[in-house]
Amino acid sequence: MRHLIEPTDLSSAELDEILTLALDIIANREKYSEVCKGKKLATLFYEPSTRTRLSFTSAMMELGGNVLGFSDANSSSVSKGETVADTTKVINCFADIIAMRHPVEGAPLVSALNSRTPVINAGDGSHAHPTQTLTDLLTIKRELGRTDNLTIGFCGDLKFGRTVHSLIKALSKFKNINVVLIAPEELRLPGYMKQEVCDKLGVPYREVKSLEEVIGDLDVLYMTRVQKERFLDEEEYERVKDCFVLTADKLRDAKPEMRILHPLPRVNEIATDVDADPRAAYFRQVENGKFVRMALILKLLEWAQQPERDRALISGDVIKGEHICSNPKCISNTEAHAVESMLRPSADGNGLRCVYCEHRPAK
Repeated sequence: MRHLIEPTDLSSAELDEILTLALDIIANREKYSEVCKGKKLATLFYEPSTRTRLSFTSAMMELGGNVLGFSDANSSSVSKGETVADTTKVINCFADIIAMRHPVEGAPLVSALNSRTPVINAGDGSHAHPTQTLTDLLTIKRELGRTDNLTIGFCGDLKFGRTVHSLIKALSKFKNINVVLIAPEELRLPGYMKQEVCDKLGVPYREVKSLEEVIGDLDVLYMTRVQKERFLDEEEYERVKDCFVLTADKLRDAKPEMRILHPLPRVNEIATDVDADPRAAYFRQVENGKFVRMALILKLLEWAQQPERDRALISGDVIKGEHICSNPKCISNTEAHAVESMLRPSADGNGLRCVYCEHRPAK
């Protein structure tokens, strides 16, 4: 069975298949209006979502399929203590494919390990958000005509932003990608992402302290919210917050063809006076999310019928049950009675990391 839990679950060829299909769907909407007739998508959303949940729902409906599921875990048997694994086994009786969003990191992986239908990770904590990554890639492709030879600036919360982590991983599959990391000290990209993704997979990066010093170099500016709640010192937040707010004035030095992306929702990190700029692609990005999820649903349902497409969810040497993950939001901790801890050697050769969330074991 094929699932999409991490952006790296897809090969370069498979990414291209999905993006090419999404472009064909955009050009030939009627051609795909009944291709999922009789199929059902289960949307299991354990935390609030607007764009992602409605995007999946709209995607399946436009393919002619049906949608079931929940948008509030408290209205399901989860409120009675049902585990992710058991919920998945129940939903397998009703649906052909599952899209899961969960605040606990590693929950979609546990679901996939217990599923006989494809599982799509629609976001798990601050870990990964691969369908947003597909949305980002399709948007870049449509806006700039390419996914290679790009300088991409990530601005704002790079520490906890799952969309940032996922997109950087996916970009490692393309040629001549340069990454610029624009963040306050407190919200810089985690060390393991720099070492195990950028360094290991050959994605050059540099870190800077302000947007103004690099905006003229960028082909894509990926904005995220600088989260006040992450700062222990409010004075420090007040000092840096305006350095990471995009205004129309700051765009004077940007390339005419540069594009601005944002996973949304925004708060104040992009001023509304930017919305009218043709370089602002974030609302077009939302619609692209529907098209790319249509393509992904079709591909996963197709691959489910092709045993040669099956791929192990967990590969390599794994140590089971001997260590506790240090991340309290990891599913191996929140469902410790049902989920066995699993760690594997870190890609940088420096100790172990959790299979579910990539954190190190507790000391």
